[in-house]
Amino acid sequence: MAFELPDLPYAHDALASSGMSRETMEYHHDIHHKAYVDNGNKLIAGTEWEGKSVEEIIKGTYNSGAVAQSGIFNNASQHWNHCQFWEMMGANKGAMPSELEAAIKDSFGTVDKFKEDFAAAGGGQFGSGWAWLVKDTDGGLKVTKTENGVNPLCFGQTALLGCDVWEHSYYIDFRNKRPAYLQNFLDNLVNWENVASRL
Repeated sequence: MAFELPDLPYAHDALASSGMSRETMEYHHDIHHKAYVDNGNKLIAGTEWEGKSVEEIIKGTYNSGAVAQSGIFNNASQHWNHCQFWEMMGANKGAMPSELEAAIKDSFGTVDKFKEDFAAAGGGQFGSGWAWLVKDTDGGLKVTKTENGVNPLCFGQTALLGCDVWEHSYYIDFRNKRPAYLQNFLDNLVNWENVASRL
């Protein structure tokens, strides 16, 4: 199946008061994400991956070694990552559901410790990449970071929360202050109901 750019689940300016401007959303969703969709569709056309789900493509091309395959992986994985990212944020900041809070406390001790670990992972990712809260293969929760477009699907994990730490995601609003962007993401942008639904 062809990749399709999803509509944002909110208006382009819906997150502006929470620290993600309309300009950022227009560049990030309408240009960057659309490029992954367009390039991915060109690359899979006429290959064994045409007609496959994005998840199948990611798992099938990760670490394949072939140059053509790596291009397919990069665009498919970034398309998937961004589809999750838009849903993991919300305009109406709500309280963390009790089930998620309990799971986080069970794995990290406190919610604050989880946030500290998550911000450290994103801030410590050299170059482009993502910070993740994942449900690991053993059922426990972990904070991880991945380079470029690599995501939890590559390791059999379930992505509960992901934050894009490529510069295009924060440079308009935060310039080179990635730690401030991550803190704002955790404090003001996360849709905790969506994160809890992924458990």
